[in-house]
Amino acid sequence: EVQLVESGGGLVQAGGSLRLSCATSGFTFDDYAIAWFRQAPGKDHETVSCIRMSDGSTYYVDFAKGRFAISSDNAKKMVYLQMNSLEPTDTAVYKCVAGPKTDGSSCPRRRDYWGQGTQVTVSS
Repeated sequence: EVQLVESGGGLVQAGGSLRLSCATSGFTFDDYAIAWFRQAPGKDHETVSCIRMSDGSTYYVDFAKGRFAISSDNAKKMVYLQMNSLEPTDTAVYKCVAGPKTDGSSCPRRRDYWGQGTQVTVSS
């Protein structure tokens, strides 16, 4: 059974930092890519960052560049999202998503498995 469990969310003031963790199990880590998505109230899910487990290649959307960093510990099958310089607009539920890797992209070819998410709230 595939499981993705996020942790590390919370309430932080603007300018602060949080480190999100995604604990994974039930699939061959190197065959997959993992993305962090977020969903703010009343909005659709949006991609934040991706990592391809086989080679560690990464992708960031524009708002994450320079502030967020995705990483992994393949031995522990963990993926992390370090978020710095947080802004109130970063308030959302953050979810990790796993899917098969694909050539030419750091993001999953499909969004097969989703975690339940962890709430991040940034106060002004």
